[in-house]
Amino acid sequence: MTDRRLTPNPALIESADPARICMPVVDLLRDPEGPRDRQLLYGDSVSILHRNTDCCLVRATKDGYCGWVPEKALAPCTVPTHQVTARATHAYRHADFKSANQYMLSFGSHLTAQSQTASFIETELGHVPRQHLRPIDAQATDPAAIAELFLGTPYLWGGNSCLGIDCSGLVQAALHACGFPCPGDSDQQENSLGETLEENAPLKRNDLIFWHGHVALVTDQNTLIHANAGHMAVVFEPVTAALERIEVQGDGRPTSRKRLPFFGL
Repeated sequence: MTDRRLTPNPALIESADPARICMPVVDLLRDPEGPRDRQLLYGDSVSILHRNTDCCLVRATKDGYCGWVPEKALAPCTVPTHQVTARATHAYRHADFKSANQYMLSFGSHLTAQSQTASFIETELGHVPRQHLRPIDAQATDPAAIAELFLGTPYLWGGNSCLGIDCSGLVQAALHACGFPCPGDSDQQENSLGETLEENAPLKRNDLIFWHGHVALVTDQNTLIHANAGHMAVVFEPVTAALERIEVQGDGRPTSRKRLPFFGL
């Protein structure tokens, strides 16, 4: 049985034209009029598989996830030079934080530098504070620290941005920032990431705990961070409290605990 998220209807695939996302955040829809499955961010690379009247079926380069986006959200490819490494930033009309802010961008957005000053990098969208950007090939080393940037972010099912994020979106943002491949949904992550731990094995920072339909990232032996509908936000939570709460609400015990070999700190 094929996974529609990775293998759309072959009858719809008519091309593989490269493009990029040119909106700050865009929903990746299950069908042209369907629900949101995930989100894509400004500068994300995609392949256009099929064109409809005003929307396109695309495959995201970063994880292979397929879905529909408005055609107006797509633009020709450019070569990004920088990535947003703050939880959120603004692109200003001028290299002056008192000038009009033209766009708000989320962590992980990709931009192309046109010029630079001591305080700002000019991009195709405007001037972005230098301290909110890093070169495109710069990698973080601690996924948990990236996840902590999102503390307090509202929970949004299928969300991938600072405006709203879900459990698997948080894990993907954290791992991608560290150069670690990561699929989009928690079941895909459980099936492909890390090595399974014994249930009583001591937890370490950057271990993953999976439930049916949920995932959390361990920050220390007794604490985890996750985007969850119980708190409707990204929060720290004691591991024991999370285990008890999630079981009581009817979602059972963890289905697995995983250790990423590179981040088993």
